[in-house]
Amino acid sequence: MFTSWEELRENCMNCSKCELAGGRHNIVFGVGDPNAEVMFIGEGPGEQEDLTGEPFVGRAGKLLDKMLAVVDLDRTKNIYIANIVKCRPPKNRDPKPEEQELCINWLRNQTKLIRPKIIVCLGRIAAAKIIKPDIKITKEHGIFFERNGTLLMATLHPAALLRNPNNKPAAMEDYFKLRDKITEICSHTYSERPL
Repeated sequence: MFTSWEELRENCMNCSKCELAGGRHNIVFGVGDPNAEVMFIGEGPGEQEDLTGEPFVGRAGKLLDKMLAVVDLDRTKNIYIANIVKCRPPKNRDPKPEEQELCINWLRNQTKLIRPKIIVCLGRIAAAKIIKPDIKITKEHGIFFERNGTLLMATLHPAALLRNPNNKPAAMEDYFKLRDKITEICSHTYSERPL
C-alpha cells in the first residue's frame, strides 16, 4: 500500500509487469481530482490515450465529457478517471485476464487513496472486474451495487455508444441516476471545496 499519491504514481510510471509495457508510448495513470467522491473506471487506454498519457481523450472521451457535463461533472474539477490496465492493449483489443490481474493493484491503490463514495464502471470489462464477473451490462447498467460502503454502478462504454447511438438515451438515464445519488450521499461533489 502506497501512502502518497506521488509515490504511487512514480512507481506506476516505471511498471513493466506485463507485455503491454513493451508497446506503450505512455502509461495512462489517470486524471482528475485525487480527492473526488466519484471515480470512473474504464478498461484500458486506446491509441489517443497512449499518445497523450490521459484517459478518454479520443472520440469516446469527447462523448464521455459531454455526458458528464449534462450532470455537472468534470474531469478537471469533481471526479477522477482511471482504467483497469494502464497501458494500451495492441489494436485496442480487450485486456487479457492476466494483464488485468498484473495491473489491478495500481487501480486498487488509487481507489484506497481516493476513497470514493461512488465508482462508475464504463463498459463490460470494467464492470466484470469491479462489480461482478457475470454482469450483464445491457440489463444491469444504471443499477447500484454496494460493497464495503462504496456504491458501484455500471454504464455503457462511450465507445459502444458511438457504435450504437440508439443506446445513448438509456446511458444518459444512468448519468441522471448518478446525479441523483451524488446529490443524496456526496457532500462536496457539486459544491465548491473549502480551502
